[in-house]
Amino acid sequence: MKAQALHAITPYGHYIFPNGYNKITYLSKILSTNQTFIFSRIWLIMEHCTFNLPDVQASKPSIAINLTRVGVTNMKKLVEIKRKDKRPIVLISTFDVFVDLPSDRKGANLSRNFEAVDEVLEKVLSTPVYEIEQLCSDIAHNLLGRHEYANKAEVRMKSEYMIRRESPATGIKCQEVVNIFAEASAVRGHGDDNYFDVKKLIGAEVVGMTACPCAQEIMRDKAANELSDLGVDRDTIIKFLEKVPMATHNQRGKGIISIKVAHDFDVSLENIINIIEHSMSSSVYEVLKRSDEKVVVETAHMNPKFVEDCVRTMADNIVKEFPNLPDNAVITIKQTNEESIHRHNAFAERVALMGDLRMEINQS
Repeated sequence: MKAQALHAITPYGHYIFPNGYNKITYLSKILSTNQTFIFSRIWLIMEHCTFNLPDVQASKPSIAINLTRVGVTNMKKLVEIKRKDKRPIVLISTFDVFVDLPSDRKGANLSRNFEAVDEVLEKVLSTPVYEIEQLCSDIAHNLLGRHEYANKAEVRMKSEYMIRRESPATGIKCQEVVNIFAEASAVRGHGDDNYFDVKKLIGAEVVGMTACPCAQEIMRDKAANELSDLGVDRDTIIKFLEKVPMATHNQRGKGIISIKVAHDFDVSLENIINIIEHSMSSSVYEVLKRSDEKVVVETAHMNPKFVEDCVRTMADNIVKEFPNLPDNAVITIKQTNEESIHRHNAFAERVALMGDLRMEINQS
């Protein structure tokens, strides 16, 4: 393909710069060859001219196939989220921003992705945003407005979110870190470029503690036999085992819930965090005194759970806490337990429409 010459359209006329020259080198060459140009006139041309540079991204690729996602990842931005009757939350967030690319276009104009994010974040300063998923939705809208050749835009955001907690016995105030994330996708309407079908997603990952029911039952049986050998009667053994939880091995659990809905539904992030936190054997805390440790350990061992139990508990609590979610909302629940006596981790997951999940739980 032959390279195009640069054109300069100025108040003084139309000038063509030959291939291989930029505006500086060519004007210098004009001076060196004593052509009839005055130095001041040359710099006036440079100051007032508009250069029609070639748009390489808009050219045709050598292999004409469309691409599902083209964009930028790991874009860090400072985000302010408003809260009603509370101080705003300031997050250091990471964005991944994509559009699809048709087969007749060599590349996407990636600088427009940064412009779309910055424009929406600047708008937040004057128009409050209360949900991070709505922020992603606004950016997705903006992307399709800037990338006229794209039919779909996707935005992903993740951040660390600080929550306040109190230790269970002494009430010591502490802060815990929760990973939060949001996504939005906007698809251009068929036959109507001004209509965008938007879906948004909100979710969180929370760390907690689990206690293994299987090993605990083994230890319970051993304790019962030992007490019986010592002459303790059966009724006393039963009462003792009900009062004192038996030893078992523990796991650090990581629970994840994400809920995907249409643009006109809102989902409480705080409710998601609370559901995850209370679906494991016990919460964990940054600061614990001895009396707090007793409560945490006792609570966990009185409430032993498999990784599967955690997912089922989260599903049950989602149905209870979000009765107004539409049936077509997509629910994703994951639990990973980092084993203490094994090298592997335990994992369970459920992905379902809200209507199906609601029906299963109501029939169980």
